[in-house]
Amino acid sequence: MRRAAFAFLACLCAAPALAQSLPPAEVSPLTVMPRGERPKVTATYPAAGQAVAPGVLVLKVTFDQKMLETGFDFAPAAGGEMPQCLKTPRLLDDGKTFVLLCRTLGAKSYALAFNAKPAGGFASLADTRAQPAGLAFTTTDGDPVTDLQDALKAASLRDVDVPVQDTPAFRHSGGS
Repeated sequence: MRRAAFAFLACLCAAPALAQSLPPAEVSPLTVMPRGERPKVTATYPAAGQAVAPGVLVLKVTFDQKMLETGFDFAPAAGGEMPQCLKTPRLLDDGKTFVLLCRTLGAKSYALAFNAKPAGGFASLADTRAQPAGLAFTTTDGDPVTDLQDALKAASLRDVDVPVQDTPAFRHSGGS
């Protein structure tokens, strides 16, 4: 019995020294968001009904709350064509604005639907699906935008807001 008590006392005394010798463990941050209002589109570029120059276009969609970067849904809508766009948009650092690189032709009507499908698509950090929305705009028959920098400027974006993102997999593959 005395040995057991001594062993227990020795463990109690040694525990602080053992605990101090272990390196601190990193824990991933966890954000818990309550379900709230459904996100809604607050601004787009082009704006609804706006006429823009044809060519390179950075489509910009801004929501009223922070969004998940993995969910998005762009689809053709009635009343116009769908612009030719990359498959995946980029969520900007504000957490609310998506940008998508597209190409448009002159003197055309374009129409897109956001979250037109019954499930998935744009969602908030609380995983609340955004309200469906639409965007219709036209292009002029003027000179086309041929440079990404000019397209960023037209959408009131900065150089760091490019609609394509370099990924580690792309860098490690040598860019091919």
